Amino acid sequence: MNSFTEYLWFETPQRQALVNITDRLGDLVEKSGIQEGMCLVSAMHITAAIWVNDEESGLKKDLFKWLEELAPAKPDYLHHQTGEDNADAHLKRTLLHHQAILPITKGKLDVGPWEQVFYAEFDGQRRKRVVIKILGE
Repeated sequence: MNSFTEYLWFETPQRQALVNITDRLGDLVEKSGIQEGMCLVSAMHITAAIWVNDEESGLKKDLFKWLEELAPAKPDYLHHQTGEDNADAHLKRTLLHHQAILPITKGKLDVGPWEQVFYAEFDGQRRKRVVIKILGE
């Protein structure tokens, strides 16, 4: 089995953002030379997530609205007693999850016709990274 590792860096100007990384992942799969295997995409920060879904503006707005309803930005989280103010970002990340595993077939990401991969940021405005680990033959 062969492996390939790369890091993507992000610094979003907004506190919350979705960044489509599908094409970048495809480029990394090609660079890796792996023909059959898996691509692990993992956000390395506890207030960011990886989301696989449709590149559609209404859906993305619906996502942020839904997350805000489930984990609203508010001042009374116990986590804030530590001096932080980002408990909602931690909870939003928990709802979306921190990573995705994507198949590689014939040297390409093997995703559905509408599937796109997003870096989801919930406490931005500082530098963060995502690890890409590609395994296979």
